Amino acid sequence: MCASGWSTRASASSSNAAAAAKKSAPDWRLFQQLVEGPRPVGEVAENLGVTSQAISKTARELEDLGYVERTPSPADARVWLLALSGRGRAAVEASRAARAALNAELVATLGTAQVEAAAKTMRFALESRNAMQAVTSRRVRSAQGLPGEGR
Repeated sequence: MCASGWSTRASASSSNAAAAAKKSAPDWRLFQQLVEGPRPVGEVAENLGVTSQAISKTARELEDLGYVERTPSPADARVWLLALSGRGRAAVEASRAARAALNAELVATLGTAQVEAAAKTMRFALESRNAMQAVTSRRVRSAQGLPGEGR
């Protein structure tokens, strides 16, 4: 299979996974914040570099769709905690399965050595921008000042 055939199928796989869950990039960034458990709205907003109002709006939309649950904090009723619902956790698992299938296709198409080299290059690029911590702590902000920001 040629590389262009892979890229078309990979884009379709990624698009299908996102379309199936009907989630946008901001929604998935919110999901990533909640993978490890409930978090206060303010903490999520700070991690993503947006306002609490923006997170609350997205959370309400996702709550209406059944992906997120909002509950008052037991420690402070003024603070709302956000958590993935069962449906939200299922969407995360579906996304992980799609990513695993894509990774397997990359290895089958390009070979293990090329995939490992690409991963090493990506890690180096992230480290050179001091962005690895943002990735590992799930605090990646939109575009992070790269060319084409806002796309």
